[in-house]
Amino acid sequence: MVTKQLNGSADEADLRRADSLAREIFSDVANKWALLIIEAIGESTLRFTELRNEVEGISHKMLTQNLRMMERNGLVERKVFPTVPPRVEYTLTEPGRALRATVDAMCAWTHTYLGHIENARREFD
Repeated sequence: MVTKQLNGSADEADLRRADSLAREIFSDVANKWALLIIEAIGESTLRFTELRNEVEGISHKMLTQNLRMMERNGLVERKVFPTVPPRVEYTLTEPGRALRATVDAMCAWTHTYLGHIENARREFD
């Protein structure tokens, strides 16, 4: 995967620009699976299978892709233990825990406005 390199330009942090590094990062972390994985890991350390059980509906492939992306972006730490079969554990890093605060706020918003959104959908449909 080719990634833009930060050159110190303010344009790199502008989410409205199609070529900004910030938009690339935002796109990576602002997907439903990444948000659900962050919420599932929380303050704990989970193995791959535990994560898959926590995030209902996620496929093996999608969980693998998202964990790799999150590790690449420094949001998740992956620790491999030299056992047979290998044991792999995932923990949020400091930036991942900081992002979790935003995810928690989004979850709270969802719970607060769930009824309102359901009503709006019924009226729209």
